[in-house]
Parts: sequence; structure tokens; C-alpha cells
Amino acid sequence: MADFRKKKLLYVFNIFFDVNQSGTIDGKDFELAIEKVCVLRGWKSGTPEYRKTHDSLIQIWDGLRKKADSNNDGQVSVEEWYQMWDDFAKTPDKPLDWQTQYLKFMFNLEDSSGDGAIDVEEFTGVCSCYGVDASECRIAFQKMCAGEPQVTYDQFKKLWNQFFISENPSDPGNFIFGKTKF
Repeated sequence: MADFRKKKLLYVFNIFFDVNQSGTIDGKDFELAIEKVCVLRGWKSGTPEYRKTHDSLIQIWDGLRKKADSNNDGQVSVEEWYQMWDDFAKTPDKPLDWQTQYLKFMFNLEDSSGDGAIDVEEFTGVCSCYGVDASECRIAFQKMCAGEPQVTYDQFKKLWNQFFISENPSDPGNFIFGKTKF
């Protein structure tokens, strides 16, 4: 795996999965992620949106753990993370259920209006909550969508796959998480 690909995979590992910054991904990270997402959207504990987010992220964690936790220690290390995505790159047209569920989760999180497409403001709103400067998010969005005003689910899915398999830093999928450089 090229250094560029490792850097962007490590970025996703650190920012979106290892929420408590422990150096591994575990169930606690997903509990924190549930809280972060629900606060971002203003969903209170006990609401249908909160429960749906909780159930979805716990299912994603279960799928991730079952696939990537090769030593069965209840955690996913960086090395296990890299291996799992390297396996994905060999057959990107056959994602694991949890990978597809996470793709849909992220699309729906970014499509805050629910209109079936992500625009620059929606994209910036989510990515900036994860520590990316808003101006960098806007640049990343333009690179990602090639000047189009929005990204549909089908486009997002192609960009998503490209992010996880591409070794070429200029591919538009590399900007899907709001960063312009890794």
C-alpha cells in the first residue's frame, strides 16, 4: 500500500473512528460517535433519530469488529484497519455490509436537507465538525464534485470507493472527507 493511501486511511481511522484517541477502535469510540452525531443534528436521547443513529453505528461497529479484529481482542488496530481496506481494494465492487451501511450513514449525515444530494454547505457543515477548516472543506467539495453544485448518492458511492482504493492524490474521491491534503 502506498504511503499516500496509508495517510488518508489513517486520517479516517483517527478522526471518524478512534474518537477517544486511544490508538485503537473499540465500542467506546462508537458510543462517543453516537453522541457527537446526535449533538450535531440536535437529536435528544430517546428520539427516533437518536435510536436510529445508535442502532446503525452499533451495527457498523459489530461488522467492522468481526471483519477487522483479526486477533479478537475487541479492538481494531491501525494495522488491522490497513489490512481490511487493502482487502477491500481487491474487490471494491463487493463491499462488506458494514462498509455499505457506513457509506449510507455518512451520505445521510451530510445530506442534512434530505433532498438526495449533498451541497457545499451541507458538506462543509459536517466536515468542519470533525476539525477541518471550513475554507478547506469548500475547496475539497469543489475538487470532489468537479464544479457541480451537488453530489448525488450514486456519485458519492463512486467517490467513496475511489477514496478507499486510490493511490492517485488528484482523484476526486480523495476529497470526500473534506481534506485537501494528506
